[in-house]
Amino acid sequence: MRSFFKKFCKSAPHLTQQEIIKLPLPRHLAIIMDGNGRWAKKKGLPRAAGHRAGAETLRLIVETCLEVGMPYLTVYAFSTENWKRPPEEVKALMALLVEYIEKELQQLKQNGVKIKTIGNISELPSTAISRVQKAEKETAHNHKLVLQIALNYGGRKEILDAVKSIAGEVASGRLPVATIDTATMEEHLYTAGVPDPDLLIRTAGELRLSNFLLWQFAYTEFWFTEVFWPDFKVHHLYQAIYDYQYRQRRFGGLK
Repeated sequence: MRSFFKKFCKSAPHLTQQEIIKLPLPRHLAIIMDGNGRWAKKKGLPRAAGHRAGAETLRLIVETCLEVGMPYLTVYAFSTENWKRPPEEVKALMALLVEYIEKELQQLKQNGVKIKTIGNISELPSTAISRVQKAEKETAHNHKLVLQIALNYGGRKEILDAVKSIAGEVASGRLPVATIDTATMEEHLYTAGVPDPDLLIRTAGELRLSNFLLWQFAYTEFWFTEVFWPDFKVHHLYQAIYDYQYRQRRFGGLK
């Protein structure tokens, strides 16, 4: 496993922010924040402690994205499959979501962060729904960084919802079948108006997408690390960006 990660990482110790911003940054970064529970177990702590530590890492990464001028950040916070976890863990995650918003909202507003959620938040607890809606409303006019939080999100569900919406427009006569194209599909996705991610980071050693942004990742560059999310630091982010900057993105064409 370690040889796999070394194979796809360009050696660049002691990277600085000044070095990173010399080359074009990814416009849109997506992160699967994995490993909170395993981090906690390794330290003999409850899983909730891992999620709380992961929230601190998220705060650090948001701040760094603001500093380097990255305009879009999407994080996978809670999937449609996460409801299968023990009820006490789900309850702790929802409580942490509320706490994070209450604690960070004012600073996010001041820093120009726009909060946007993707997924079906109507199935969340009422307190979580109200806090999320408040955060979206109060940051709606910000534009320095769009922080897109995937909550009760599933990539297959997103595609199905888009297809159903398009089918409804066709059935009503408002949309001719012959005019349906890629742009039509993207207009009906949860992420409408947001560019596809340039770079995906997944922590904790897993090498799968876990039903995340299945349409949007068509030409995204992937970067995996064995580091658990609570241990993910700014220098790890810089390493991922550095590796991305030295890849050739041909989008199916030639160099």
